[in-house]
Amino acid sequence: MQEKKSETANKNPKKANLLDHHSIKHILDESVTEVVTSRGYVEDVRLSNVRLLIGIIVIVIALVAQFYNKKFPENRDFLVTCIGLYPFTFAILRSYIVFNALLQLVIYSKEKNAILFTYPPEGSYTSTGLVISSKLPRFSDDYTLTVASADPKSISAGKTVQFTKSVTQWFTKDGVLVEGLFWKDVDALINDYSGEPKKSK
Repeated sequence: MQEKKSETANKNPKKANLLDHHSIKHILDESVTEVVTSRGYVEDVRLSNVRLLIGIIVIVIALVAQFYNKKFPENRDFLVTCIGLYPFTFAILRSYIVFNALLQLVIYSKEKNAILFTYPPEGSYTSTGLVISSKLPRFSDDYTLTVASADPKSISAGKTVQFTKSVTQWFTKDGVLVEGLFWKDVDALINDYSGEPKKSK
């Protein structure tokens, strides 16, 4: 018991600027991620990895174009090669544009307000992970947290649950997050989700 108290005493409190809703949302979202992963859910980072890979490819192409070590008359062979590969290069460019547009569509349609995608916990009867979404509108103190299935069409998907509460319940007047209260609310929401499996029609 004393070990737990000393751990929480040594742990730095999470503090937010109460006048900045981005700061408040960031701390709450970070805490939600901690609660969910502490329950055995592992973060699914596949979509983030694809976006990073595309970004790296774009950066490499830009660096080669910018810092090719010869100026115009001397880089004639390089330019001829690029022109010779133009149809191929254009196909790559077109596929990049199409792929990037698809990626943006996925981000817009699937991610929306999602802060965390997970795999199902090990040993669980469910075959789907979670999608955790949050909203804190500007000029509002109402924080909405939603827990949904990563695959809503799955038979093991639970019913989407959410709560909307004022952030003033979880922060002191100095902007310190009272983690115990917040964790309790998030934990109850996840219990709500996992306790109500979807009934097949």
